[in-house]
Amino acid sequence: MPEIEIKYLRPDVVPTGSVTYQTKGANAVDLRAAISDPIKVEPGQAILIPSGIAIWIKNPQLAAVIIPRSGLGAKKGLVLGNLVGLIDSDYQGEIMITAWNRNTAPYQSIMIEPGQRLAQMVFVQTPRVKFREVEEFTNITERGTEGFGSTGDE
Repeated sequence: MPEIEIKYLRPDVVPTGSVTYQTKGANAVDLRAAISDPIKVEPGQAILIPSGIAIWIKNPQLAAVIIPRSGLGAKKGLVLGNLVGLIDSDYQGEIMITAWNRNTAPYQSIMIEPGQRLAQMVFVQTPRVKFREVEEFTNITERGTEGFGSTGDE
């Protein structure tokens, strides 16, 4: 099992030892809002929220991916502003969460509370590849250069 180093930067809000898998079958760990006071996110607004942690993955064949919590998006309209975040193996700074209120009606503000679970972080393998320049590909696939919608509407 790979080992990731973690630093707790705001133990008053994100307690030491709190970043952990919540169940035996969980594939991601929760990231919390490391803020002292509630923050109101207006409809259409995106803000950066500190997570209160920094990690060092070390292994260049691993990366962390920050993904939204499905309940917040489905029930409240709060998603990640960049949809998905990638944490490279050599990054050691605080992980920031881009919270975006995708609602459009003026009364649909969202309050983010200190310590609230905002996102999830999952670790994925990222194999290093070697590029070989060619003039033409060695084989032409059935799809070839056909792009968006090339397999039909459904």
